[in-house]
Amino acid sequence: MPFTPHGSNILVTGGTGTFGKAFIRHALEHLDPERLVVFSRDELKQHEMRTSGFDDPRLRYFIGDVRDETRLRRAMSGVDVVVHAAALKQVPACEYNPFEAIMTNVMGARNVVEASIDAGVKRVIALSTDKAVAPVNLYGATKLCSEKLFTQSNAYASGTETVFANVRYGNVLGSRGSVIPLFKKQRETGVVTVTHPEMTRFWLRVEQGVDLVVKAMEMTRGGEIFVPKIPSMRIVDLAHTIAPDCNIEFIGVRPGEKLHETMISADESRQTLELDDLFIVEPEGATWHRGASPLGRRVAEGFTYVSDTNDQWITGDQLRVLAGEPARAA
Repeated sequence: MPFTPHGSNILVTGGTGTFGKAFIRHALEHLDPERLVVFSRDELKQHEMRTSGFDDPRLRYFIGDVRDETRLRRAMSGVDVVVHAAALKQVPACEYNPFEAIMTNVMGARNVVEASIDAGVKRVIALSTDKAVAPVNLYGATKLCSEKLFTQSNAYASGTETVFANVRYGNVLGSRGSVIPLFKKQRETGVVTVTHPEMTRFWLRVEQGVDLVVKAMEMTRGGEIFVPKIPSMRIVDLAHTIAPDCNIEFIGVRPGEKLHETMISADESRQTLELDDLFIVEPEGATWHRGASPLGRRVAEGFTYVSDTNDQWITGDQLRVLAGEPARAA
């Protein structure tokens, strides 16, 4: 019988972040959860979230860190669905604090896996990133490890109801720490800094990320990586859109940064299915079997999904709307 998250008890790690709040808003409005646990480590952000309108009686604010397995076990009591969005994700911070990045992004993932299996959670969906594909920085490397953990943990959960899967996507428009808020701040000075004139990135709205997670809950058989079909944009075009009257200063590609991002590598093509609105990278050598394969067509061997060769591109006018910028005068 297909799984549905409607009416479930749901826990969101990193629930006070950009994605977490968007998912929680969607869940309250559309999934009718019996109970929705906001799991995060910052009491101030939880207070600000509660006082900004997230005061539904179905919400439970639970202070805890994914590094603390005992606390996770307590929080997951009676939980049906876990959305794992907690992570250290700022590339420079992870490079400078590598042990901290590993403790949160890798060991935290392990703790989520262990606690979920022991609590009898039915679906666990972990958020990943395009930076996990052929990583060149520690953040990407930790998220690659996390992907592998959540995929292979289906073997540990074999014989139980617990199913793990990943979603992998690119930059979220306007999220905390993203380049759009930076450009908006820099335009006050008249100069906007861009690393390279040809740099490209995948872009999506946070609501698209939420929809992908819900779809992954419903579709997963265990171990897949769900990748949305989303547009690309050159960073320099983004800068011109946000700050059209400013000068652009090129400062060079930073350590740990790629010129273009990859969401599906050529080696992954052998396990990749294409659907109308997404790709599904199926797990290699899966020893677990949980229902029929989703309907989809195999991509050609050697297929890649890279930001500079994408067939979807977001225009300046589209981005202006998404970024909350006023329309340009005719």
